[in-house]
Amino acid sequence: MTPQQEISRRRTFAIISHPDAGKTTLTEKLLLYGGALTLAGAVKSRKNQQATTSDFMELEKQRGISVSSTVLQFEYRDCAVNLLDTPGHRDFSEDTYRVLTAVDAAVMVLDAARGIQEQTLKLFQVCRRRGIPIFTFVNKCDRPGKNPVELLDEIEKTLDLPTCPVTWPIGEGTGFHGVYDRLKKQAHWFERTTGGARQAPVTTGALDAPSIRDAMPAATYSRLCEDVELLDMAGTAFDPSAILAGRQTPVYFGSAIHNFGVQLLLDGFLDYAPLPGPRTAGNRIVHPDDAPFSAFIFKIQANMDPRHRDRLAFLRICSGRFTRDMQVTHCQSGKKVRLAFSHQLFGQERETVNEAWPGDVLGVTGLPDFGIGDTLSEDPGIVFDAIPPFAPECFALLHSTDTGSFKRFRAGLDQLLQEKVVQRFTPADGGSVPLLGAVGPLQFDVVAHRLQSEYNASIRLENAPWTVARWVDTRVPRETFDTLFLGGAKLVLDSRERLVLLFASDWNADYFQRENPSIPLYPTPDLLPAAEVVP
Repeated sequence: MTPQQEISRRRTFAIISHPDAGKTTLTEKLLLYGGALTLAGAVKSRKNQQATTSDFMELEKQRGISVSSTVLQFEYRDCAVNLLDTPGHRDFSEDTYRVLTAVDAAVMVLDAARGIQEQTLKLFQVCRRRGIPIFTFVNKCDRPGKNPVELLDEIEKTLDLPTCPVTWPIGEGTGFHGVYDRLKKQAHWFERTTGGARQAPVTTGALDAPSIRDAMPAATYSRLCEDVELLDMAGTAFDPSAILAGRQTPVYFGSAIHNFGVQLLLDGFLDYAPLPGPRTAGNRIVHPDDAPFSAFIFKIQANMDPRHRDRLAFLRICSGRFTRDMQVTHCQSGKKVRLAFSHQLFGQERETVNEAWPGDVLGVTGLPDFGIGDTLSEDPGIVFDAIPPFAPECFALLHSTDTGSFKRFRAGLDQLLQEKVVQRFTPADGGSVPLLGAVGPLQFDVVAHRLQSEYNASIRLENAPWTVARWVDTRVPRETFDTLFLGGAKLVLDSRERLVLLFASDWNADYFQRENPSIPLYPTPDLLPAAEVVP
């Protein structure tokens, strides 16, 4: 194939949702219908069920939630699909935000009974700022929920985003047995399978086909005909160009647990989702079909598989052709590196890949000194825009409780800091106990679990009282704070030796700013005056 043909085959997307909306279950069923699995797992696995492919960490299996983003790659309908499953819980939203920099589209999963929830709204706003097209899947239609028209209205009002229902539910609650495809004018009447582990048998036909009309109760059929007629008369017209521009979201209804409507979502996504697009690198626009290879690191994780015990950097390819063992420049340091150990990913499974194209996500080992947001390119002049940092909202002191395991403790902590699972701060007045900052307290549980299980380190976490971090303008000298009354605030240094004030609440931070207007404070380090930021 030509490079243009290879690029046109790529579809790279993330699945976003509020916790418990069914995101990981939908991920598993997309893999089932995409042919990547023959038997789907369940989020909370039982003894007679296999675990989900995307939730491979022991902590994920224990709690039944996703705590780390996962890359899953498979071929379907002659498309190379890169699917990124992301954590739904707000405590891991920083990982999700970083993943969203690496995708071209997103599938937003909504609970039919709950509609738009807090975390869904936050993730949608991130997608909107990045111009990422959104496909919507209304899940759990097999349970009592809101009226479909009410859900569409809620999406449009809350997100300020016009909707176009591509499929429509047939029946509701326990009587939900199918969907109507408005574009192809086909009804899909499903049969339930045990545990939803296999593809659901389906009867397909036109609305007036006897096989469809006779399959459902008369009242359900009559209601469906009325709904379809009303949507055709008053509904928003389907507009592929508006979808790509983020001005319309196609809406699909279904039940991921029972496999109803999943394949229609997958097929519709491949038909209308964007191809890999251009990326910004300072004042330069890098297009997928540009000749030099370029990529950026959006995630780092070690010890994904105990059999490997290595450090994997996740690359999103932005331009050019990747070939195994190629030499590129690490643009932040100017170092030449050889990409000899490259992998295609499927959860924690991996296989060597010899060639890849823009839109693909690769796992690369052997890059010990590189960080999230770094650029790898054949052209040293390409440096992709940095991934925005996020301010921590909770803090804890991390103690090593066994001197015999201190080396393992330090090695594990250094690795977690490189992965940006948490941030580390150093008290400005000295102190050897690491002070960690995180978006949510569950991130500390991940730190504790991984230090103990992966590095056999004995640790103790001690919660700290601060909830707000403010970066100090770099033009303010350190000596300013020697005689200044901080009123309970804590002066610390971040990993780049920049001054940070920690406060117990927003009120305390605002009060300090009012009392000390000559000391500018910033909620995140990327807002510091550019010319003053330490390189």
